[in-house]
Amino acid sequence: MITALGGGVGAAKFLEGLSSVIESEPLNVIVNTGDDICLNGLYISPDVDTIIYRLSGVIDKKKGWGLEGDTFNSLKALERFGLHTWFNIGDKDIATHIYRTHLRAKGFSATEITSKIAEAFELPSNLKIIPMTDRDVETWIQTSEGEMHFQEYLVKRRMKPEVCRVTIRNIDHASPSPGVIDSIEKARAIIVCPSNPIISIGPILQVKGVREALKATQAEIIAISPLVGGVPLKGPADRLMKGLGLEVSSAQVARLYSDFIDTMVIDVEDAHENQAIKDMGLKTLVVDTVMSDKKKSAILASSILELI
Repeated sequence: MITALGGGVGAAKFLEGLSSVIESEPLNVIVNTGDDICLNGLYISPDVDTIIYRLSGVIDKKKGWGLEGDTFNSLKALERFGLHTWFNIGDKDIATHIYRTHLRAKGFSATEITSKIAEAFELPSNLKIIPMTDRDVETWIQTSEGEMHFQEYLVKRRMKPEVCRVTIRNIDHASPSPGVIDSIEKARAIIVCPSNPIISIGPILQVKGVREALKATQAEIIAISPLVGGVPLKGPADRLMKGLGLEVSSAQVARLYSDFIDTMVIDVEDAHENQAIKDMGLKTLVVDTVMSDKKKSAILASSILELI
C-alpha cells in the first residue's frame, strides 16, 4: 500500500498520474479538510472534492476544480436573494454539497460521507480517500485588512491582502479520522504531494498524532515541492510563506518536513537548492515536476516510485 498526503490542484494532478502507474496496488490518500467552508447552508470540502473529481475523470481540467461542462445558473438565481455568490459553485457541483450537507444532518461522519461520495463517482476500489479528521476545522488568515476565512482570502479577495498569520481553528481538538494512522503505519511508502505546505499539508500535520506517526513509520517518505523556480504554479504558497517570515524556496519546504521525510523532490529549475537540502541530511531527486498533462504526471509518479 502507498499512502499520500495532500490537498488542492497540485495533489490532484499528481495523484491522477500516480494512480495510473501503480496498477491495482492500494492507494490511500489523506486529504486536508482545513479548507472546508459552510456557505449558504451548504457544507463544502474543496480539497476532498477536487481529488475525487480528478481521480474519477470528471474534473474541469481547464480550471483544475469543479466538474467538466458545468453551468452556473444556480449562482445567478441566488443573487436575487442577496446570498453569497463569490464562491463559484457550478450547478452539477452543488449537488455534491447538497448531498454532503444532507448526510451531515443525518449524523454521518466526514469519513463516511467521503466514502459515499467516492463510491458515487465510481472511484476504483484500490483508491481510498480519507479526510484528515472527522472534526470540523477551518483555516483563517489574519491579513493587513483583518481576519478572513481562507476561501474568502483565496477566491473573493484573490490573495491580495498581505498575510500576517495563519490559524487552523479547532485543530487542537482534532483527532485523526479512522484509517489515517493505520494508513501511515502500514504503508510501504508515503508521498507528500506537491501541495501548499502551509494550508494543505500543514493542517494534516497538526492533527493529533499524525506527525508522530510519520516520524515513527519505517516506510520511505518522499515529499514533492510545490514550487518551481521559487514560485507556486497555482495558489498562494509564496504569499503565505513570505507572510509567515519564511524563505520562499523548496529548501524551506524541506525544512518544514525535515523531521519525518527521507527524500525531497524538487524541480530542475530549483537544482541550485539541491545541496542545501542534502545538508539537512535528506536525499534529493531533481526532475521536471511541472504536470502540464496526465502523461507528465505519470512520468513524475514513475520517477518517484523508482526511489521506493
